[in-house]
Amino acid sequence: MSSTDPVAGGLPPESVWDYPRPPALQPVALPVRIAFGGAVIASTEAAWRVLETSHPPVYYLPSDAFRPEVLEPAAGSSFCEWKGVARYWTLRAGDRLAAGAGWSYLEPTEAFAALRDHVAVYAGAMEGCFVGDERVTPQPGGFYGGWITPNLKGPFKGIPGSAGW
Repeated sequence: MSSTDPVAGGLPPESVWDYPRPPALQPVALPVRIAFGGAVIASTEAAWRVLETSHPPVYYLPSDAFRPEVLEPAAGSSFCEWKGVARYWTLRAGDRLAAGAGWSYLEPTEAFAALRDHVAVYAGAMEGCFVGDERVTPQPGGFYGGWITPNLKGPFKGIPGSAGW
């Protein structure tokens, strides 16, 4: 297989070490969906992904891609030097609750303005997150929210010993 041949799911190979810093924003060409509480709680063909050196992409779905009863405001906020102030969301579906498992930027910086009214989620808190037909693996560690698809090469920020990268 050459470096440009697609891998599983038709996604071309990518190395997270080729991603830029500062990060870049890119539309997602494939459908994205999230399963939780025994159901698909979000589905869209209008997602964005943020690409940053050493990180698997973080996927942002339009808030209206989520079933209406799923997102509840959660306590807390954080600051990203690139995107601005994040607010957190609790996701609820069926008998499942994932407190603070989603985040969004109400007033993102100009470079990330397309993320307004979009929500990202920690894949590890969900039953399944999918890009196209590919089930993603959560980014290692509990801090970052990247989604690892089979075409990605690491190592990835978040693995043990990566705090100083």
